[in-house]
Formats: sequence, C-alpha cells, structure tokens
Amino acid sequence: MTKAEIQQLRALKDKRARDEERVFIAEGEKLVGEILDSQFVVRKVYSTDERLRGANAEHVTKQEMERISQLTTPTTTLAVVEQPRHTLSPSHLRGKLTLALDGVQNPGNMGTIMRLADWFGVEDIICSRECADCYNPKVVQATMGAILRVRVHYVDDLAKILGDAKNMGLNIYGTLLDGGNIYGESLTQEGIIVMGNEGRGVSAECREMLTHKLLIPPYPADCPTSESLNVAMATGIILSEFRRRG
Repeated sequence: MTKAEIQQLRALKDKRARDEERVFIAEGEKLVGEILDSQFVVRKVYSTDERLRGANAEHVTKQEMERISQLTTPTTTLAVVEQPRHTLSPSHLRGKLTLALDGVQNPGNMGTIMRLADWFGVEDIICSRECADCYNPKVVQATMGAILRVRVHYVDDLAKILGDAKNMGLNIYGTLLDGGNIYGESLTQEGIIVMGNEGRGVSAECREMLTHKLLIPPYPADCPTSESLNVAMATGIILSEFRRRG
C-alpha cells in the first residue's frame, strides 16, 4: 500500500471525508462477506488473507491493516463501500411502522437502534440532522449487518416531516414521561414512533406533532427507580410491544 492510500483510508474516519467521497468503511470478515453478497457497491476490499481474490481485492500485511483499521482491535478484512442513495416519500410511510430519531447522538445507541429496527421489521428510520452519522465506523459495527437492510434518511426539519405524516392521517407516537402506559394504550401497525435525544428527550417542535404519548412504566410503579431508560433499550421495548399487538 502507498502512504497516500493509507492516509486516504484513515481520513474516512471523519464524516466530512466520508460524505465527500460518498463511502463508508466496513470491517470484519462476516460483515464484509454480507456486503459483497448484497446490492451495495464495494469499491475496494483489503485483507490479510491471501486467499481473498477479486478485481477489487488487495492483500495487505497485518501492520498495514493496523494502520488503516478504524477499530481498536483490527480484523482481517476491511472494505470501502459506497453509501446507498435512499429516497423518502410520504406515501411510502403508509401501511407500516417507521422510526423517527430526534437527536440521538450516541453512535452505540444509533447502531443498536438500527439493529432493533432490522429485527422488528422496520425498514425506514428518519433522523434529524443532529443524530449520529449511520456511517460512523462505530455505528456500522454496532448494526451487525442491519445497515444493509434498514434505510436511514436524514432530514433538515423532522417536525415538518412528522406534521406532513400527521396530516396524511398517520399516528405519530412519542415516548414521554407524561405519556400513557404503553401496555394499556391502543397501538397500530401503521405510524411513526419518535424516539428522543439521550438527555433532552423529544424536542418541543416534534412533541407538538404527536398524536399519542407513550410511557414505559417502571416496576413496581411506586418504588424509586432510575430516572429514565437508555434510548436504545426503550426502542426495543416499544417495538416489541407494537409487534406483540400485530
């Protein structure tokens, strides 16, 4: 590998560089194998395994892999993958559940939520610009391959998108501390579920667009407990309850 090539790959740790090149880094033999079998476009694969063959495959030494890897513990395989281009149409939101993330900033939470969406059959996630980048290396690894199946859309005005969906007759669910007990509320398999920022929760602008406010109650209800649930944990509980009703 040339020094320039190593520097170029290392630069992709930065969001601006990824966006300019419209690519992301995927690491690990299993994940890269899934990507190669998918519709995603792979520009280059680097591997310490000499058995890897292909026009876009290059053998590298362990030392070179350590230099280009974006993980604390490098794997044997790294791929440069083109970012898919997804379109978001309000009409596509009908007849299914969609997640909306309002300022979820932790990469681990972002990746876990994408994995949960994949598990529970949610195909689209709408994100405000403040959300963590789904192509952040930590997010990509945390998705465990879900990035191949879940479409993530970043929008400039999440509240407007929610308002448009509300005007179409879709239910807009949000998790709030003053919401109704989710286990007693009426839930449907069509609508948008809004999950808020780790510290601030759902923003005031998005809160105005909600048609249903939900609460995951602590147990027992009258005992002291944690102030709140981790947003990824809460997402898993909520999606599970929605699907249980389906």
